[in-house]
Amino acid sequence: MADDLIFYTNPMSRGQIARWALEEAGASYETVVLDYASTMKQEPYLSINPMGKVPAIVHRGHVVTECAGICAYLADAFPEAGLAPTPAERAGYYRWFFFAAGPIEQAVTNMAMGFAPSAEQGRMAGYGNYDLAVDVLEKAVAAHPYIAGDRFTAADVYIGSQVVWGTQFGTLPKRAAFDDYAGRVTERAAYKRAREIDAALIAAAQATAS
Repeated sequence: MADDLIFYTNPMSRGQIARWALEEAGASYETVVLDYASTMKQEPYLSINPMGKVPAIVHRGHVVTECAGICAYLADAFPEAGLAPTPAERAGYYRWFFFAAGPIEQAVTNMAMGFAPSAEQGRMAGYGNYDLAVDVLEKAVAAHPYIAGDRFTAADVYIGSQVVWGTQFGTLPKRAAFDDYAGRVTERAAYKRAREIDAALIAAAQATAS
């Protein structure tokens, strides 16, 4: 039932990642769209995510936040979708899932904010430096058709989103391996459904604002 799973989002946010994961999972869910300046920063949402950020899901009374966490949770909660790793895929699945959510997220965010660690700071930073992190990501997406092997998993939702957005908005460099990987994941029906839903929500919000 949809009321068993509530999805809190704003279509112009990382909520697009969670939407894609929900569509891949085949889950029935209710969407609650929040506004950055008001409902996202006040109750009752702050009782769900005190950070006042989206996305978040509440599944049968249990709260999950953080895009990577939501993707991984949905893979386990809806096993029939086949998004969780097989035993042979598990090492690559967790390795690159956490790499993207940690070092890559930090490297890209710091680069976008204009911060580049010195050599000494790079020894303390989990990602070392931006170029190193990006080079490793490139090798990871080029090694197999999908991040954990020959089959699409929930890790590809998160990592695929990072690569698609990064190449579109310039936070990742244009490289053939990124373009090829992005092309594979964006051909998925669930990706296209999710994009259509969020595009319609964005259009409706813009029409109301005007």
